[in-house]
Amino acid sequence: MEGKIVSFRRSIKRQQKYQMIVKVNGVENKDKAISLLNKKVTWKSPAGKEIHGVVTNTHGNSGALRVQFEKGLPGQSVGKIVSFS
Repeated sequence: MEGKIVSFRRSIKRQQKYQMIVKVNGVENKDKAISLLNKKVTWKSPAGKEIHGVVTNTHGNSGALRVQFEKGLPGQSVGKIVSFS
């Protein structure tokens, strides 16, 4: 299963560097997104390093997920693909 990083989790004045918002292919509502809680997520950098994270919660009603990573992801990761395991 794959998803796309949409954005950092943020408010008006701050952004959380360890948390990203991920949109998963085939998940269009909150009920389907709830089934993905506590799944492991992996982002692979162009250099080959892997950064792991965990789905912590849903984000909104359209099926987006909040993912907390062990390290902060770079800005170049926005729009890239993550894999679920």
